[in-house]
Amino acid sequence: MASVPPLSIALDRRSVLSGLAGVGAVALTGLPPWRVVRAEEGGTLFDRLIADAARLAQSAYAPPAQDLPESLRGLSYDAYRDIRFRPDRALWRGQAPFEVQVLHLGGFLRQPVRVFTVDSGRPTPVLYSPDLYDFGRTGLEADGFGELGFSGLRVHYPLNDPGIMDELIVFQGASYFRALGAGCTYGLSARGVAVNTAGSEGEEFPAFRRLYVERPQPAAESLVLYGLLDGPSLAGAYRFTVTPGNSTRVTVQARLFARRPVRQLGVGVLTSMFAFGPVDRDGVDDFRPRVHDSQGLSMHTAAGEWLWRPLSNPRKLEMNIFGDSNPRGFGLLQRVRRFEAYQDLEALYHRRPSVWVTPHGDWGAGELFLVEIPTRDETNDNIVAFWHPARPFEPGQPLALDYDMDWGLDGPPMALAACRETMAGQYGVPGVALDDATRARGRKWVIDFQGGPLQGLRDPSQVAVVASVDGGRLDPPVHMLNPHTDGIRVVLDAVADDDAPINLRCHLRRDGAPASETWTMQWRPATDA
Repeated sequence: MASVPPLSIALDRRSVLSGLAGVGAVALTGLPPWRVVRAEEGGTLFDRLIADAARLAQSAYAPPAQDLPESLRGLSYDAYRDIRFRPDRALWRGQAPFEVQVLHLGGFLRQPVRVFTVDSGRPTPVLYSPDLYDFGRTGLEADGFGELGFSGLRVHYPLNDPGIMDELIVFQGASYFRALGAGCTYGLSARGVAVNTAGSEGEEFPAFRRLYVERPQPAAESLVLYGLLDGPSLAGAYRFTVTPGNSTRVTVQARLFARRPVRQLGVGVLTSMFAFGPVDRDGVDDFRPRVHDSQGLSMHTAAGEWLWRPLSNPRKLEMNIFGDSNPRGFGLLQRVRRFEAYQDLEALYHRRPSVWVTPHGDWGAGELFLVEIPTRDETNDNIVAFWHPARPFEPGQPLALDYDMDWGLDGPPMALAACRETMAGQYGVPGVALDDATRARGRKWVIDFQGGPLQGLRDPSQVAVVASVDGGRLDPPVHMLNPHTDGIRVVLDAVADDDAPINLRCHLRRDGAPASETWTMQWRPATDA
């Protein structure tokens, strides 16, 4: 597994809610052959959606109409939130453990999606009616809206209390969706697909044009949904199986067709927010110690190595790329769960979910991208992680990928010690003078490893620190017991050779074998403005 030097591209911030030739028998690597069927041939609903997506990709892209009444287009964020679905009108209310609410259009949510229920394989459209909503203090006159469509849908389920229908998953805006495990509050989001993220040609945001929900049985433990995706460069069909629990699992089956060659396709896409933490509080004037939906990127490589990359809020857009073939998993995790670490009684960042992506089948060679975008505050999502297949994605070369997404307070199980905390500060020893170049290009890193083979350790000499740096020099590492975590604390002092970023790696070994995951970090000296 190799880490490619990060790229630096200057781009403007983008808004999260911005707006096959020859397909017969298609055999895709790592998955059984599947056939694109014609609608009149029958087959499952998913088969028919795959056929629809293939036909869409063979025709010119037709942007959906966004002819909302001005009274809806002009709604502010707060005014839009005042439009509430009436819970007593939810689909299958009182008939099954899952209920579905359809969400109104308005404000920045202007792209309509058609919603269907599915019973015994037969779809029935859900029709818009103003009677479904309480318009609160908006003053909207909804009688003249006509057949608007919806901005998405939301599923409710008794996730935390048998007597309370909690929100479970929501699909709304482009191909975005987000789910909850027990005890979680909403945080990061997922996307069906990413196209040219952080590319100089501009990012595309394909959107679900149709969403389908299978009618759940009275004792159903999972809910099945489908989506038809369309965008300027591609079309796709999706099947989602949502199984709630302490960790809510969303099983995704994606079938994608290129309308034109796509330079950078992203799948298993996660979008999150990192404003600041113990590593980067420069210029921060906030009573809270840290503000983020996700703390770091985790990756389990095909070779069995566990990687941990703490997130940051950089001064300029940064990309880290991790090459692999058939990764075992990756995700954005929130590991620190103590309220005291965040001190936010409203946002409850300590309860934001972690999401772990587990690929199924043969994903082949590719790269895991981590994109970090500068942001001034916590209202902007500025973190994107996704898998980019090495195989070209172009017309006539459809792609089939299956994976699980687990949403919950805990990350994936790991036998090794995990990096629970990363802190940083001025290079060197207090009281020892530094020249200006060393002060600007040096940095101290403090890493707390905990769990796994470190449990019960009483002699720090029983573990060894393996550390390296690209683009700089590293002082001899120092490590010690941390009695407050029952783990090991490692201190690294590094100095960059010049103004270019450095990449650090560190892990622990015990009895000749890895005792921890590999901590990796990119840092750019402040001299490079």
